[in-house]
Amino acid sequence: MTDPTAPQGGEPSGGDAADRRPRNFPPAPMTTAEGAAATIGVGTEQVEAVTEAGARRGRILAWGLWDWGSAAFNAVVTTFVFTVYLTSDSFGPSGTVEAQLGWALGIAGLLIALLAPITGQRSDTSGRRKLWLAVNTYLVVACTLAMFFVLPTPEYLLLGLFLVAAGNVFFEFAGVNYNAMLVQVSTPRSIGKVSGFGWGMGYVGGIVLLLIVYFGFIQPEVGWFGVTGDDGLAVRVSMLVSALWFGLFALPVLFAVPEYRGPAVRRERVGFFASYRRLGRDIAKLWKEDRNTVWFLLSSAVFRDGLAGVFTFGGVLAASVFGFSAGEVIVFAIAANVVAGISTIAVGALDDKLGAKPVIVVALVGLVVSGLVVFFLHDGGQLVFWTAGLALCLFVGPAQSASRTFLARLIPAGREGEVFGLYATTGRAVSFLAPTAFAIFVTLSGNQAYFGILGIVLVIAIGLALLIPVKSTRNARG
Repeated sequence: MTDPTAPQGGEPSGGDAADRRPRNFPPAPMTTAEGAAATIGVGTEQVEAVTEAGARRGRILAWGLWDWGSAAFNAVVTTFVFTVYLTSDSFGPSGTVEAQLGWALGIAGLLIALLAPITGQRSDTSGRRKLWLAVNTYLVVACTLAMFFVLPTPEYLLLGLFLVAAGNVFFEFAGVNYNAMLVQVSTPRSIGKVSGFGWGMGYVGGIVLLLIVYFGFIQPEVGWFGVTGDDGLAVRVSMLVSALWFGLFALPVLFAVPEYRGPAVRRERVGFFASYRRLGRDIAKLWKEDRNTVWFLLSSAVFRDGLAGVFTFGGVLAASVFGFSAGEVIVFAIAANVVAGISTIAVGALDDKLGAKPVIVVALVGLVVSGLVVFFLHDGGQLVFWTAGLALCLFVGPAQSASRTFLARLIPAGREGEVFGLYATTGRAVSFLAPTAFAIFVTLSGNQAYFGILGIVLVIAIGLALLIPVKSTRNARG
């Protein structure tokens, strides 16, 4: 019997080993797209497309994990834990410390408004978008770590205010570069879904971290590792946990997403002060060539401030109007993040199918209606706040996410950092609207806190009115 593996006929006996293998012998490793295509009998471009799709999914997850980690600063530091701790009676008289916190955040907002478009512009021209995301992210982590040393005495109030303000500045700078990376990890067909995924990851991360710090340190008399509430230790340790949380989950995007290299023709890099002259020329040019984008920046600045007001004053209203305890406020915050996260991820697909503007309009209308329900039915007690308050959260996330994708579709390639810097600047430039409107309505009502809801609703409604004439224009980039 003839050996099927032996050379046949006049075939040289000294041929390559691969030539002597039986036909059913396992193929050589698929180390290249060409080799893989030849092995499985498909086109090279098909293999490359599948490979690219797999890499993009990994980059999207890595990108979204930054949002997941950033909840440490958004939810724990600035909203539900550290700022509440910093405005307690331990640091000074009620009313005084709140005002000082407001001034500190106001100064931070001014710095952001002045510097954000320049830092974004320079990240575009330098091709170091990921580098500056890393630098600013870990400056936020450092500020959060330092909050551990803020003891509950008036002498430490200034340190606490400085750390919160500085953290806000660096967080916004990081956000400029992070938002600009959206177009690096998505396509025009998937940008809404990817943006919604990122926002949703942020909400879910907030849920998990709030559960950890609340049940691990703040709620029990003796928490994990023997931590108690003496000298504010429970809150201070929560800051250590938050810093480690953000620092850890910020790493994947830095490893998985390639550094931004910019368009083929990169703009000349100029000095710091010359950047402002270029910014002025760019804004003037943008106004002449694309007023639609300018109007969107204006309208989104107004309604985004209203969205921020929903969360900023939500806990205050829950406690002062509806009688929630401190623990119940955190429980509501966890539920609010669940609702906001689910709705944001789910609506991301609609953004891609219908466009961002319809999503934003429906969300803003829902916010206005839900806010009015809270106002008119406030005598109904906690049940009203649980239902209408969660309805508010249902619409906040989709409006935030769709706003980001709407702008991303308008930006010329290579100027994402600069325009998202303007996005941050315009938002900060009007960041006084919701707090001022809230305060005015409360004052006019004779210090009835629930009237402040009308101030927030008014800001959202004005932003909605400014948005209506803005046209939806899809960017054709792939």
